[in-house]
Amino acid sequence: MTVIAIDGPSGVGKSSVSREVARRWGFGYLDTGAMYRAMVWLCLNRGVTDPGDVVELVRGADLEISTDPDHEEISVDGIDVTAEIRTTEVSENAQLVSSVQDARDELIELQRAIIAAAADGIVVEGRDITTVVAPEAEVRILMIADESVRIARRSKELHGTADEAAVAATRAQVADRDAKDSKTTSFLTAADGVHTLDTTDIDFAQSVEAVMGLVERARV
Repeated sequence: MTVIAIDGPSGVGKSSVSREVARRWGFGYLDTGAMYRAMVWLCLNRGVTDPGDVVELVRGADLEISTDPDHEEISVDGIDVTAEIRTTEVSENAQLVSSVQDARDELIELQRAIIAAAADGIVVEGRDITTVVAPEAEVRILMIADESVRIARRSKELHGTADEAAVAATRAQVADRDAKDSKTTSFLTAADGVHTLDTTDIDFAQSVEAVMGLVERARV
């Protein structure tokens, strides 16, 4: 069983690249960020903000997530929240869960269980996958890109354009989230043994080929 761990900040393309790599290899795909988002949605839905209550809520939640790269689905306590977790409100409140270490530990345990249950292989992407969740993965990659490029990409994703107004609306969201997340996770500097893939000047297809090459070498 092959585990491919991919870290990186917003806008580097890790989600789309990870999905495509999983498709090509016939592997599973795990979006750990979606798991955090689902728990944020639950906290907002229940009006929970106290760290202790957040931990209890996360610990007692029935969280299920698809590992099919062609089928995104995540549910909490039997409620499909696939669309709800992508709202701006959820994004802006990510720290409700990600800043609480005991809540992180609960999700990390679940992520490791999902990885262990994978059949032929799985591509796992997020913020601390190469160092905390799956440090023993056969392939560990940190995807990076210049901030201006990342903001433009996320702007196109969120607003369908990267014009001046759209970029301005996206800048704070990307930069602020990276600043907050960097306090609790390590995703800006590659740890020992982790490959750095800079996507600043390469497109989606080239990024996928670069990751495919690393996986092929690891599986020889």
